[in-house]
Amino acid sequence: MEKRFLLFIYSFLFIGVSHTVYSQSFLGGQIDNREGIHSITMNPANTAGTKMKVDINILSVSTYVGSDYLNINWRELSAIKEWLNFSDLGFDPKFETTPNKHNNFFGNLDILGPSVLFNIDESNSVALTTRVRSFFNLHNIGGELYKLTTEGTYDENFNFDMKDANGIIHAWGEIGGSYSRIVLNKNRSLVKVGVTLKYLFGAGGIYGYSGEIGANYLAGLQALTTSGNLNFGYTTNGRDNDVSFSNISSGLGGDLGIVYEYHPDQMVDKNTSYRFKLGASLTDIGAIKYSKSSQYLYLLDGTIDFSKVSGSGIIELIEDNFEGSEIGNTVKIGLPTALQVYGDFVLSQKFHLSAQGAISLRTNNFAPLSQITNTFLLTPRFESKWFSLFSPVGIRKYDSAINWGLGFRVGPFIMGSGSILTNLLRKYNNSIDIYGGVKIPIYNK
Repeated sequence: MEKRFLLFIYSFLFIGVSHTVYSQSFLGGQIDNREGIHSITMNPANTAGTKMKVDINILSVSTYVGSDYLNINWRELSAIKEWLNFSDLGFDPKFETTPNKHNNFFGNLDILGPSVLFNIDESNSVALTTRVRSFFNLHNIGGELYKLTTEGTYDENFNFDMKDANGIIHAWGEIGGSYSRIVLNKNRSLVKVGVTLKYLFGAGGIYGYSGEIGANYLAGLQALTTSGNLNFGYTTNGRDNDVSFSNISSGLGGDLGIVYEYHPDQMVDKNTSYRFKLGASLTDIGAIKYSKSSQYLYLLDGTIDFSKVSGSGIIELIEDNFEGSEIGNTVKIGLPTALQVYGDFVLSQKFHLSAQGAISLRTNNFAPLSQITNTFLLTPRFESKWFSLFSPVGIRKYDSAINWGLGFRVGPFIMGSGSILTNLLRKYNNSIDIYGGVKIPIYNK
């Protein structure tokens, strides 16, 4: 991540918060019966008894970012650059803002590295996956404060009362071993179960939370007066704005999944033996323990010349202006645990309709943890051996409208987005996601 991006997130930590492929990754493409290794990230039970013999992932990348504060014109490429750099957003026609007392910002990056799936026989499959992931979540932020921070000045007085403000930015890697097995196959019903066990290695993070923060801004004096308290912490790498894998901490995690398929006597699609299937999984169970971290409790009772906010490092700014005390040196950062559910119905030869939901099981509280954004997708799909085309339509928490995307799989390539058509057709949007990958699929005869 760029240092400028991290510094922007840190500026929010100063006033009470810290720091988003659904698993929020590869939206709309994970249910394809020939997705192989990608489908494991949603449900580890997916791979047993499929058309894949071997599936080797070379490299796949998925990213997702959004906010209910900023409405961005993604059709202009410069807008994307300004979003990533968080430059002057206030007076640019490519941006609209919808400030309120509880704005949210979120995003994630998911890199699926060299990985392999192998179907041992008709009932058993195993896989080895490598991933690098990064999440940021920022919740219950006063929109006026965001505007003040990003523009560097504010022409009007304002006051606000933020409750349960919290956030985190966290980066980590995973090495996962997966096993899937058909445990029931009789009377037209087939049941598969699967598990992924993960070794986690944390790169680091920075986090903060506050039960309540009050503030009053006087535009003429550029003075920000605050009250309340802030729990603020960072791992060793976070202290120097440098989240990296040079000094890692370890942890354990896992995914659990189950899939039910109904197999009629007469198949609708000769390439798909089921008429419909249902799946459910718990993903990203676990946490990473950082024994070398710093946690502080700051009393935010004071007044600051706001010109110092943009010019000082956040840690120095807090230390220079507020009274704080160290309250710990060990922290566990939770993974974005979620419930994933889906159904896939065969409409006719090669045409499917799927429904997919992702629900965060993590809530905004005072424990440092990452969260997915709750989402529901309805995806029509054309699927064949070497080509698939799918178009997800979805609703996302914090988004102001329905999202419409498009994706495809052609031989070894996959590319798509859960929102690209909406981003192109609608002038302003709250979020964007995109993914792509290269793999080597080997199908059963």
